[in-house]
Amino acid sequence: MTGNSSLFVDLNAATMSESQAAYGMIDNAAIAVKDGLIEWVGPLADVPLAYAGYSKTGLEGRLVTPGLIDCHTHIVHGGDRAVEFEMRLNGASYEEVARAGGGIVSTVTATRAATEDELLEDALRRVDVLIGEGVTTIEIKSGYGLDVETELRMLQVARAVMANRPIRVKTTFLGAHATPAEYAGRDDAYIDNVCIPALRAAYAEGLVDVVDGFCENIAFQPAQIARVFDVARELGLPVKLHAEQLSNLGGAKLAASYSALSADHIEYLDEDGVKALAEAGTVAVILPGAFYTLRETQAPPITLLRKHGVPMALATDVNPGSSPLNSLLLALNMGCTLFRMTPEEALRGATQNAARALGLTDTGTIKAGLRAELAVWDVKHPAELAYRIGFNPLHSRIFGAVS
Repeated sequence: MTGNSSLFVDLNAATMSESQAAYGMIDNAAIAVKDGLIEWVGPLADVPLAYAGYSKTGLEGRLVTPGLIDCHTHIVHGGDRAVEFEMRLNGASYEEVARAGGGIVSTVTATRAATEDELLEDALRRVDVLIGEGVTTIEIKSGYGLDVETELRMLQVARAVMANRPIRVKTTFLGAHATPAEYAGRDDAYIDNVCIPALRAAYAEGLVDVVDGFCENIAFQPAQIARVFDVARELGLPVKLHAEQLSNLGGAKLAASYSALSADHIEYLDEDGVKALAEAGTVAVILPGAFYTLRETQAPPITLLRKHGVPMALATDVNPGSSPLNSLLLALNMGCTLFRMTPEEALRGATQNAARALGLTDTGTIKAGLRAELAVWDVKHPAELAYRIGFNPLHSRIFGAVS
């Protein structure tokens, strides 16, 4: 729904603002929107006379929340890994899957072979599912090209998603995702000869908003990530990091030292790392889809994050290998059931804190002056959004103009 001047009434608003009320709730509320921006929100009884002439839309008592934000996705990629999934469940080892062409190598091969149009067509199918769940902003990473040409093509497709759908997209350069086969055993050479030149080229073409890396024994060491982050800093680009997913290499501390927007996964993060995130104001992005798919047992340190006041975001991590999860609503449920997050923490993690994880200050809550990116739900209470499994209660989205 769009409109130059609209007053939405007969609704309950979970503003997700910092207030004493849970979820920032305002019962029997009204929201005034003009030219894609929220002008006013509050109790219906207090609507200023200035909005009397606005076009009025009744929402029949429905719940309104900020539009959902999926702040960590690999939604642009070629192919799938369903056969690899089946092989693993039939007892194949990691080495056997790799020898059969599985793993990230298969996705890199498929992504390099795909045209821009093919990548866009496949990505839009996945994006449409998220839009249908009330998502208004998504982050999209590169990282399955691992050569200059394909990394740029992935980012071009990510930009094209926003041109083809009513959704906001933030693009993330993830050249430091893995070392491609042609550079096997030469990680430093790949960083110098491919990753950093690709980052500079992406920046020159205006294709990158944020820089990411994968800091892990199966990917890159902290010193290698730091070289990429130094270039990001030189270019004035913020950073984020896949950190402490499978072990603790100190990636989160590294991210914090660069004032990173977020550290993502963090299952193996210790208290010193949590403190570093808290001091830097870095968001912890929780990704239950990968934990579930990989059947991990080490859960992220939710209690420590709460103790030290680290904001927590939730995302799908949708990708063809470790997290083929294309539902942010299911991610909310998994955050609660697998990690004991509260429903309010989960919803805040897909709105206010997800916006923060992307460096966005104009969305994520329902507040005057912010963008009119809202979701309207057929539910009585916001906890229902994390409670149900396999059920989508979205009624509609209110989506302002995207600049």
